[in-house]
Amino acid sequence: MPRSGSFRRTLRDYTAFFPADLPPEPPINLDGELGLLLSDADRALGAINTIASILPNPELLVAMFIQKEALLSSQIEGTQSSLVDVLGADEDNEPTQDVGEVVNYIHAMRHGLKRLLDDGFPMSLRLIREIHEILLTQVRGGVSALTPGDFRTKQNWIGGANLKTARFVPPPPHEMESSLDNLEKYLHAEDECPVLVRCALIHYQFETIHPFNDGNGRLGRLLVTFYLVWRGMLDEPMLYLSAYLKTHQQEYYDRLQQVRTDGNFEAWVTFFLEGIVTVSEQVVQTTKRIQALERRDTDRILAGNVGHAGVLLLRKLMEQPVMRVKDVEKAVGVSYSKANNLIAQMEGLGILKQITQGKRNRKFKYDEYVGILAEGTEPSHLTADIEHTQSE
Repeated sequence: MPRSGSFRRTLRDYTAFFPADLPPEPPINLDGELGLLLSDADRALGAINTIASILPNPELLVAMFIQKEALLSSQIEGTQSSLVDVLGADEDNEPTQDVGEVVNYIHAMRHGLKRLLDDGFPMSLRLIREIHEILLTQVRGGVSALTPGDFRTKQNWIGGANLKTARFVPPPPHEMESSLDNLEKYLHAEDECPVLVRCALIHYQFETIHPFNDGNGRLGRLLVTFYLVWRGMLDEPMLYLSAYLKTHQQEYYDRLQQVRTDGNFEAWVTFFLEGIVTVSEQVVQTTKRIQALERRDTDRILAGNVGHAGVLLLRKLMEQPVMRVKDVEKAVGVSYSKANNLIAQMEGLGILKQITQGKRNRKFKYDEYVGILAEGTEPSHLTADIEHTQSE
C-alpha cells in the first residue's frame, strides 16, 4: 500500500480513500528545514507556557481564548457569528443557530479539558464520542439526523453533489473501524516521533477517516488542543490554531489532500508547525497587550475616582466582557441604580460601550478588550468544505 493509503473503487461504483495505519512508513523526515521548524515550534509553545505561568489569573484569558478558538473553528465550517455575538449570548433567550454551534464548541472544549485534566480520563474513542455528542446536540437538523456521539453507519463525502463528483470520499463505515482502532492506539504509542509531529498526524488521520456524519472538522481541531494539553506540551489551553487554519483555509484543505494523493506528510507537517509558530507568537503578543490594557484602565478608574467598585467590575469584564445592567449588579454586588451609575462612569472613561439600541435590556462591551480579542475573527467569506452523508 502507498505511504498514506490508497484510493479504491467500491462495490457501489464510487471511489473512496482507505488510509494506511499510523505511523507512516517511511517515517517523517525531520532533517534540514523541517527539523529547524520543529525546534521553532517547540520554543513557541514554551513561550506560551512561560507567559501563562506569570499571569495572576490565567483562567480568565484561557476562557477568552477558548471562546475565540470556538468561534474561529466554527467559522471555518461556515458559521457567520462574531465574537460579540458569542460573548453576548443571552441565557434567557434561545441563541441563533450559528451562535448555538459556537456555544456547543465551548461546552465541548471545557468538557474535554475537565475529563483529561481533572478526571484523569485518557485520550480515547470513548472521549471523542462524548465530545461529539456535546458538539452536535440540537444543531443543524436535530438529534435524529446527526446522531451525536455515534460513529457513522453510512458513507459520507466532502464537496460535490454526490459520491461520484465528491472532492473527497473517506473510507466506508465497515472499513473505518480498523482505522479508528489504529488511531486510538497511536494516541498512546511511544516512539521517537516528537509530540508536535504526532499531533499533526493525528489531526490528519482523524479528518481522513471522517468518522461522524457531521462535525468532523471542528472535532478534529479540538483534538489538537486536547492532545497537546494531555501530553504536557501546553500548560494552559491558550492556543487557537484555527486562527491560522482560517487565514490559510484553502491551503489547509489542499495540504490534507496532498497527503492522500501523494503521501506527502512532510508538506502537511510543515504547514501545521508553521501554524503553531505563527499562532503562538500571536497569543504571546495578545496576552501582553491585554496585560497592558488592564494596567492602563485600572489607573484610569482610580484617577477618575470611580472607586473600588470600578476596579472590581474591570476584573469581571476580563472574564465576561459583554454585560447587561443586571450582570453588573450581580458581579459587583450593588443595587440596580448604582450599577447604572457605575456603567455611566465606565462609559465616560471610554472603557464600556453600549452595543444595543434603546433603553431596555441594554448590553455593553469592554470595547478595547473585545477589539484585541476579536482580531482575525471577522466572518469568513470562503466556501466551507461541506460534509454530506449518504441517504438511503
